[in-house]
Amino acid sequence: MIYNFCSLFDSNYLSRGIALYRSLEKHCKNFHLFIFAFDSRSYEILNQLSLTKATIISLSEFEDEKLLQVKPTRSVAEYCWTSTSSTILYVLENFNVDNCTYVDADVFFYSSPEPIFQELGEKSILITEHRYSPQYNKELKAGKYCVQFVTFKNDKYGLEALRWWRDRCLEWCYARYEDGKFGDQLYLDDWTERFQGVHVMQHLGGGLAAWNVQQYEFKKTGEKIFGKEIATGKEFEVIFYHFHYLKFFKNGKVELGRRKLSKEVISIFYKEYIKFLDEIALEIKNYDSTFDPHGSTERKFSWKNPLLYIYRKIFGVYNIFNKSKLLGS
Repeated sequence: MIYNFCSLFDSNYLSRGIALYRSLEKHCKNFHLFIFAFDSRSYEILNQLSLTKATIISLSEFEDEKLLQVKPTRSVAEYCWTSTSSTILYVLENFNVDNCTYVDADVFFYSSPEPIFQELGEKSILITEHRYSPQYNKELKAGKYCVQFVTFKNDKYGLEALRWWRDRCLEWCYARYEDGKFGDQLYLDDWTERFQGVHVMQHLGGGLAAWNVQQYEFKKTGEKIFGKEIATGKEFEVIFYHFHYLKFFKNGKVELGRRKLSKEVISIFYKEYIKFLDEIALEIKNYDSTFDPHGSTERKFSWKNPLLYIYRKIFGVYNIFNKSKLLGS
């Protein structure tokens, strides 16, 4: 069985998107990744790389009348969220595949996703819980489920839910909470009741991210990473980690997000991932020496709220590091 994935990103996330592909290439033998390149620069560079198990799709190929109609009303991020469901539907309708899983570009695989698909079994839709640590619970605003890894089969139940989701995102998809909606994500909250054939991922090794890793301990054995749920002692192999909010700055600093991360998590996940992104960046510079595939920005810092700065320093959530020192330590 071939596992079909799709992802969307522009040149600011190019190194992350390529890292996603390479991690699948390493850990998932039978896969194909459909990449929706959201600007011309990413499209051009992706087509020069030897991504033998990827199909690169340009915006001009992908965008339809309905998407183009709402595009002027959405920010760049909002338009990406609006488009997520449409990318999955585009793959199912145009490439004659029986399944497609959307993954965020900043997801990275550490082992095969096959156990997740075995869980899905005969059901048609798979969704992923945030599994928030209590201190970072944003379920009311951001939703119970995370649009980071969501699977649809090309069948009656899968297409029914997918088309409903696309219609809702075309109607409303903004980066604000309003009337029980937030982006494309809160629409998923009632799917286990609204639609048939929905499975919620149970494997603790999938969907790891800064908002839930406080609940686990990790160890690396060779190339494999294992976790243990502190509350239950349940052990698992890590499948994928979502590097949400990882930011690069032009002054050589890097931010790992604004949630407390243990030294263990930073060492096992973040350091190795950033090193890999830097290797990819060097590779990309062979095609365009002026290009920054990390999407580095100017670091904006304000002393308007010094108490917030002090809080983050004291409680270990001020995760901004000099990148060279972080990687060298």
